[in-house]
Amino acid sequence: MKQLVFLLEEESMKALLDVLLPQILPQEINFLCIPHEGKQDLEKSIPRKLRAWQAPDTAFVIVRDKDGADCIEIKKRLVNLCQQAGRSDSLVRIACHELESWFLGDLAAVEKAFNIKKLAGQQQTRKYKEPDKLSNASEELEKLVKGYRKVSGAKKIAAHMTIDQNYSHSFNCFIRSVSGLTKTC
Repeated sequence: MKQLVFLLEEESMKALLDVLLPQILPQEINFLCIPHEGKQDLEKSIPRKLRAWQAPDTAFVIVRDKDGADCIEIKKRLVNLCQQAGRSDSLVRIACHELESWFLGDLAAVEKAFNIKKLAGQQQTRKYKEPDKLSNASEELEKLVKGYRKVSGAKKIAAHMTIDQNYSHSFNCFIRSVSGLTKTC
């Protein structure tokens, strides 16, 4: 049996993936999401966890926000950490600019999760048509959802997301990559 271990920057990404992954992974593949206390904690943890994990039938997926950094440099650094730990087969994905961009890519889900009338209709506006370009996605989401909380908000939105109808390019890359990874299992 194959297992996917997701090493994540934060708890809110775990809240999302705990809901989404059962929708895209074959039943015979188990998954485990391990959140960290931010980017630095994640990066310190990668070599240690990858070296220590002994199960031969396990693949790793590293997920981190881009925030204001250079996406290519972040990915290179994370891939290098995986290689140094002897796991060059690990998949590295970056949420551009941040997890909330993935939520802004599915305003219909945000509308349903928080009962906000006519929000989905804004998806075609310039601002939300390419949510990965928003450097302040969490602030934008907080403007739309008063009192938004990262973890509980992620759970609510995830329950309504449509996997194949998201305007976030980085979300779609993540979904395609994880789906492709399971086909090689």
